[in-house]
Parts: sequence; structure tokens; C-alpha cells
Amino acid sequence: VYRLVDLRAVPGTVNKLLTGLDTPKVKIAPHDQLKDLDWSALDATFGRADANDLISVSWAYGAVAETGTLVLTSGPETPTTLNFLPDVHVVVLQEEDIASNYEEVWSRLRIDAKGRKTDATLMPRTVNWITGPSRTADIEQTLLLGAHGPRKLVILLIDGQNPEITTT
Repeated sequence: VYRLVDLRAVPGTVNKLLTGLDTPKVKIAPHDQLKDLDWSALDATFGRADANDLISVSWAYGAVAETGTLVLTSGPETPTTLNFLPDVHVVVLQEEDIASNYEEVWSRLRIDAKGRKTDATLMPRTVNWITGPSRTADIEQTLLLGAHGPRKLVILLIDGQNPEITTT
């Protein structure tokens, strides 16, 4: 987890995370908040991930403090493939979107759904609850990372309220 004062620090932090990697390309969710950032220092594209994308950046709907779980919803601005296909998943989370428990997140999802003025399904098609990188020990009790998704999970926590936090 990296705590950042400002959303504008996200591209620079992602750039530092890519240092030393063979594939410095990154696939980014086409979320308005992410699209408005300066990604010019990176080999970055927006959209859904495919099998060739090794690093993704996505936008979290929220998180649950009780369990340390990220909440990611599906939609045009937040493709689900970014959550599962790349080896490294970087998630941008705003501190004010952290709820105490699961019930608070479901309540917020319902409220947000009622506020939408569309004929489409109001709730997101998919809500993914992610609590750490993918891992399993099913085979001979040997820990295997990346069995069902990314091997590494990085959270960029945006805390615009605390001026004492320095950007990383």
C-alpha cells in the first residue's frame, strides 16, 4: 500500500513500480479520474486487459476496513479483465470510499444504482471483492501465487485530507 496525497501522483508511483521490469507497458481502466492524469512518461493504453497485458491499473469502487477487502465493480470505465488477467494489479482507492463493513458497501451500491437515470440494469453486472493477490495451496500444500489472477496487488490509497503524507 502506498499512501498518496493527490491523485496526480498516481502515474509517477506506477512508473516507479515498473522500474526494473522487462515489460514497462501498463493497461489502465478508462475511468474518467484515471484518464485525466498525465501518463505520458509510461507506455500506457486504456481499455480491457488481454493475455499480453502484464500490469494493470484499475479504479476501486470502495473497500472494507473490517477485512481489508477491495471492492471493484464492472462497467465501461472499470473492465473486470483488468482485475484478473495481468500479473501485477495496481488499484487506486480514495480513502473516503473505505467503509467499515460489507453492509455499508452494499448500501452505497444500492443508493448509487437508484441515482442512475438509465434503462439498463441499475446495479453493476459484477462486483468483485478482492482481499490480496491470488494464491492457492491446493496441490501438496505448496503455496502458489497467481493461480487465479494477479501474483502481486498494489494499492494506491489517495488521502487528500492529510497534508503530512508525502507522495511516493
